[in-house]
Amino acid sequence: MGDGEKLSPRSTGTRRGATIVQVAEAAGVSRATVSLVLRQSPLVADETRERVQQSISAVGYVYNRGAAQLRSGVSGTIGVIVPEITNPFYAELLSGIDDTLDVDGRLCFVANSADSPERQERFIRRIRERGVEGIIICAAEGSSPLLLERMRDWNLPFVQILRSFGGDASDFVAPDFAMGTRMAVEYLVSKGHDRIALLPSAKNTSAARERIAAFTSAVRQCGLGAGLVLPGRSSRFDAGEVVAEVLSRSNPPSAIICHNDLLALGVVVALRQLGIVPGVDLSVVGFDNIPESSHSVPALTTVATLPVEVGARAASLLLRRIMRPAGPAERILISPHLVVRDT
Repeated sequence: MGDGEKLSPRSTGTRRGATIVQVAEAAGVSRATVSLVLRQSPLVADETRERVQQSISAVGYVYNRGAAQLRSGVSGTIGVIVPEITNPFYAELLSGIDDTLDVDGRLCFVANSADSPERQERFIRRIRERGVEGIIICAAEGSSPLLLERMRDWNLPFVQILRSFGGDASDFVAPDFAMGTRMAVEYLVSKGHDRIALLPSAKNTSAARERIAAFTSAVRQCGLGAGLVLPGRSSRFDAGEVVAEVLSRSNPPSAIICHNDLLALGVVVALRQLGIVPGVDLSVVGFDNIPESSHSVPALTTVATLPVEVGARAASLLLRRIMRPAGPAERILISPHLVVRDT
């Protein structure tokens, strides 16, 4: 900018100090109509809403949502807690949650508990101090039922997702893990497998326990005895370590069902390093159908658990609970489906 060049009023305080009155005058509507648009009211016609939004941009008006929330006592924010934010499954889950909350005009605060109950409780205290309207929680391993009692005492609506704890008196949304496990077992049996193993998670959560119970029940119903439940693993690298031990057994399994796709992909890599062809010498089935599963070599057969839909349903349930705090608890299970590929 040259020494003699001056800023225009539009680029200085005029835009910073724009008021709702200026927006109304520019749009040719009343202040009340502008307020309705800012509050995302459905009472405003689409054409009028668009004209007001264009005027907001033109005059540079910035809505002070924080002040409006103080006046109304409603924060418009929702807290979401997951145990492993780097897992692609949770990225898809959060996408479903955030898309649903965004349509409703709410802001999503996301925290990674790293499966630490203490870290989880710190986040809940902090967002409660900021007036959060509700919480979606995928509980950290070892969470105390007392946490749920405290949130009830605080009149803080919450929905449990994927993992449940503290009994069945809470709203809960998850894939039907038992159904998915049975699908995997029955598919492998239909392909002639009679020595099937389960590689579970090392974490003691409801989701892990449901898979183990469903696996042992399904293999028994198929006449295969109790089946083989391997020691649990937490990562794809840990999963690879179990492969050599399993294959060294006198009667090794011909197929392995894994707790999730990350464990399954670890098994696939370990097999290939040993010169064993996944899907030919040993069948591998994952869980979740994360994007990477279709691009692995060979492509991974997996149980699709529809995390985007699970997240969307959980967010919708929480919004209903905020509107109707005293209603009966809901338990929603999303039906999975098997995606057959090369392993």
